[in-house]
Amino acid sequence: MERFFLDAIGEYGERCALISESARISYQELDALAKAIVRQIPARSLVFCICTNQVAAVAGYVGFLQKRIVPIMLSSSIDAKLFEHLYAVYRPAFLWCPSEFANQHGQEVWSYEGYRLYQTGEPAPAMNVELALLLTTSGSTGSPKFVRQTYRNIEANTRSIVEYLSIDGSERAITTLPFNYTFGLSIVQTHLYAGASVILTDHTIFDKAFWTMVKEQKATSFGGVPYTFQMLDRLRFLRMELPELRYVIQAGGALGRELHEKFATGLQDKGKRLVVMYGATEATARMSYVPAERTIEKAGSIGIAIPGGRFAIIDVNGQEVSEPDTVGELVYYGDNVTMGYAENRDDLAKGDERHGRLETGDMAKRDADGYYYVVGRKKRFLKLYGNRVNLVEVEQLMAQAGYEAACVGEDDHMRIYTTSPDTDGAVRFVSEKLGIHAAAFSAIHIAEIPHNESGKVLYSELK
Repeated sequence: MERFFLDAIGEYGERCALISESARISYQELDALAKAIVRQIPARSLVFCICTNQVAAVAGYVGFLQKRIVPIMLSSSIDAKLFEHLYAVYRPAFLWCPSEFANQHGQEVWSYEGYRLYQTGEPAPAMNVELALLLTTSGSTGSPKFVRQTYRNIEANTRSIVEYLSIDGSERAITTLPFNYTFGLSIVQTHLYAGASVILTDHTIFDKAFWTMVKEQKATSFGGVPYTFQMLDRLRFLRMELPELRYVIQAGGALGRELHEKFATGLQDKGKRLVVMYGATEATARMSYVPAERTIEKAGSIGIAIPGGRFAIIDVNGQEVSEPDTVGELVYYGDNVTMGYAENRDDLAKGDERHGRLETGDMAKRDADGYYYVVGRKKRFLKLYGNRVNLVEVEQLMAQAGYEAACVGEDDHMRIYTTSPDTDGAVRFVSEKLGIHAAAFSAIHIAEIPHNESGKVLYSELK
């Protein structure tokens, strides 16, 4: 196998790699720690890596990929029953987890700074030689379904992101997302690729300690999903004085035109950048970005394909659309397109099922300048009394009117879940906006819209 970028991080020497509340770790130290963690693990073993934003978790991950050990990345807050189900389905040979993690298996063989390595005695499964790691998709957090990523996928996507964000060794990103989430993981990887620094914290943007670290450690960037930006808006982030901050990145779903414009303009006024991106675990991390210099002009867009990638709009007949402003399914091509899914241990031996082509499931259009706009999910449209209704657009309309809402349903009936007690008003608003009789809608008041740890709405939990 060719040299992988994480194999060479020790060459950055005494440069600072990781910063936590209690330590600073150089690249040389990170490389040595990574090798120490995996010393007792044979190559091509399967490991459950229980993730936190801590030095030990990152070092373990680096060591796994350096030695061609395959980690399944799991949240430290994973449901106990789901963990036991995954353990039974995949039978990992090792478990790398926080000391307080309740679902420990096997015999402890090593420990470091609040993390422990357990050997379970399970044999290694047959695995495709290209398989590097397994990550949950945003829609499969409650199932054994994982995305199979290769070393080539990770290298290609990491290199591309570093190029279009111009990440260099002077950067310091602070973590705002889980390490087991593809967006959070890619932020760490791109900075390690460039010899930059990562400030590790499990504090959230609601914690005073988070903003103290941003200022004291001179963070130059951070990332967020749409929900993050909704909360930043409530926290009056654009009024904060953060002189070291250079840019903020967004992915993990559509930000919405209004918030896009607000943050793009507010950051630009402070001499900073907003970079909006579009991606999926199935494409390793990112597929497109809006160049910062056009982010206000192209607010609401997912931008252009990343270096090395290409988009196409495909119509209902499977033909590629060349005319601008024509809606079809968005298809992506690139070296970062992953091999496919695994749903059990035997699937780890599967080959490449996608061959560099990903049908995103998003409906999109391209403007005359070549910028793409997602208009909804292929499966998030309803027919209401003969009218094709985009549920994403309805949610955006309601948000602009002050309603926090999530919409689901079936043809001829839409259910609106909203945190507003004014359910009659919500139905009246949507009915009038769409010009469809109110009988097509019902509204249900709930305390909060359910989100997963990456901030995406959990529509499956809306009963």
